[in-house]
Amino acid sequence: MRFGLCVRSALLAGLGACVIGAPAAADEGMWLFNGLPREALQSRYGFEPSAEWLERVQKSALQFDGASGSFVSRSGLVLTNHHVGSDQIHKLSTPERDLMRDGFVARSLAEEIPCADLVLRSLTRIEDVTADVKRAAEGLSGEEASAARRAAVSRIESAAREAGSQDASVVTLYHGARHHLYHYRRYTDVRLVFAPHSQVAFWGGDHANFGYPRFNLDMCLFRVYENGKPLEPEHHLRWSESGAADGDLILVAGHPWRTQRLLTVDHVRFVRDVDLPLSLFEAWRRESIWQQYVNRGSEERRIGMEALGGVQNRRKARAGVLAGLLDPSVMDALRTAEHRVRATATVVEDAADPWRQIGEACDRYRAFHARHVATGGNRPFRSALASIALDLVRLAEELPKPSGERLVEYRDTALDGLYVGLYSPAPIYPPFEIESIAAGLSYLAELFGAEDPLVTALLDGRSPRARAEQLVGVTKLADVAERRRLAEGGRAAIEASEDPLLRFVRAWDAEERRLRARFDREVGSVLDAAYARIAAARFELDGDRVYPDATGTLRFSFGPVRGYEESGRDVPPFTTYGGLYEQQALRAGDPAFALPAVWSERRDKLNPRTPLNFVCTADIIGGNSGSPALNRAGEVVGVVFDGNIQSLIWDMRYTDQQARAVCVDSRGIVEALRVIYDAPALVDELRGSR
Repeated sequence: MRFGLCVRSALLAGLGACVIGAPAAADEGMWLFNGLPREALQSRYGFEPSAEWLERVQKSALQFDGASGSFVSRSGLVLTNHHVGSDQIHKLSTPERDLMRDGFVARSLAEEIPCADLVLRSLTRIEDVTADVKRAAEGLSGEEASAARRAAVSRIESAAREAGSQDASVVTLYHGARHHLYHYRRYTDVRLVFAPHSQVAFWGGDHANFGYPRFNLDMCLFRVYENGKPLEPEHHLRWSESGAADGDLILVAGHPWRTQRLLTVDHVRFVRDVDLPLSLFEAWRRESIWQQYVNRGSEERRIGMEALGGVQNRRKARAGVLAGLLDPSVMDALRTAEHRVRATATVVEDAADPWRQIGEACDRYRAFHARHVATGGNRPFRSALASIALDLVRLAEELPKPSGERLVEYRDTALDGLYVGLYSPAPIYPPFEIESIAAGLSYLAELFGAEDPLVTALLDGRSPRARAEQLVGVTKLADVAERRRLAEGGRAAIEASEDPLLRFVRAWDAEERRLRARFDREVGSVLDAAYARIAAARFELDGDRVYPDATGTLRFSFGPVRGYEESGRDVPPFTTYGGLYEQQALRAGDPAFALPAVWSERRDKLNPRTPLNFVCTADIIGGNSGSPALNRAGEVVGVVFDGNIQSLIWDMRYTDQQARAVCVDSRGIVEALRVIYDAPALVDELRGSR
């Protein structure tokens, strides 16, 4: 399951929200490392992390692109999920050596495979810059205030980099009530060390996704290098020999991407009735196309399965959130939470009602939502070549501007990572690119009509497939040297180029910029101001006793190992290798539940009682994939890889009645490395004996 690909709405993309209900109950919360609920941890579990414990966990945690991981050895070994690493594993595969299908074990450092475009980050320090950001917008309102805050953020980030910070980002929390500067260390020399067969990493396929009980070895290992040698990180996590037991407290350090728990009731209605249905339509459509593509042959399957798995995950996740929002009890709870804040919101008595303003902004957005979302970024095409072309066109347009005035994804602090991707030598497959672009063009024609000005400009007198074939067949952007030449040549090089894909993207980019400006003017700036006033009311009521909504940055969550009841039966918290083979026998004949030959050959050598997966109540969401699951000693007892179907509503509202985070057990990882993959050196390294 690609858990980092969580439900997103264009209406929400720029919002860093907070909870609008009562202070967090039960084990709810994605807490800041500099704002832990110490009283709750102490009173419920008798646990109080020391400063040393927190520093070690914080600096061991790693941020992948949209996901999480951690250092787990003194020699820079990194643990994450197979589905987090699958993009790199896929890029490193060839028709002759399919690492997704066959798995991979590096028997020595020399066999570890460099990843051309993987960048990891560890959080080294947090600095409160709230006063500086707020001071910049004093006396301003609306778009002027937003622009002033963006400029201040850019100045703060640039100053941090000039002062020696390798990577620095300002994170907006509580909808502008707080602004923190996060200092990071970046790692760009990352190499693949181990990956299991994809068939066992994602055992059961789409049928099992978001389900439980699960039987998945969804993990892989990378290693960070520095100056050509394995990194010796300042901190790393130790491995637990004994694992976890039913009822044990689990502590999770990861990077949840975005939650939407602040939204007003009117805003939630918009997501339920407008945004999610459109998103589901696009996902169903794209899934059908990719399913047909992978069924054409073995090479098409190798190339396309990563995309198919991603869209299946998006579709299932969105359907789960929509199902939750169609439950009247969820909406009732949201109304109750909203009423609690409104009833005590003295700070907005002399201003326009922010709840009403948000509802009106959502109503305005209905008029152009579909067009705005459908043209956003690389979304309509999901094409590597189109994404490269878009970056080149936008770099030429944005770089001459001051950093604070650029589109946020082209500010100075974003450029290092952008260039890594832009100049990546990762393989590009023309037949797949043609399929991607043709599908996107057909989708836009279905939404807007074949005679829509944007559609006709993009098609340029051809059918979607003929246009896609022409663009992919002629473009030179698969050549890294050509990309570098165009990027370094700036606007003059882009305007002089006759590459049809660049011209194609310029027409599309002009429309997106127009819609983006309209959104910022009519919707985004209104939401920013209105939610800021609601956040002020919330702070007046509860202060920082509540956690801010997820922002893709490092958070701390916790909860015990605990099973649940479903349809009148008890669902135990652990699954085992014995259960895996029992389920395989029950599913005989279904290729999604088959096992690689070596797993059948060595079945008798595996201890059937070894735990493979377990569930806990820790509050997680998309982006937490790959997060280490720790015991009180800060030892790794597992790695988060999924949530069950009942957890999908956690995007909007936390509940622990049945919803659970799903983890791969540390004991199951060691058993597979030892018995199936003949990797004793990796077992020793994880256990700390080398």
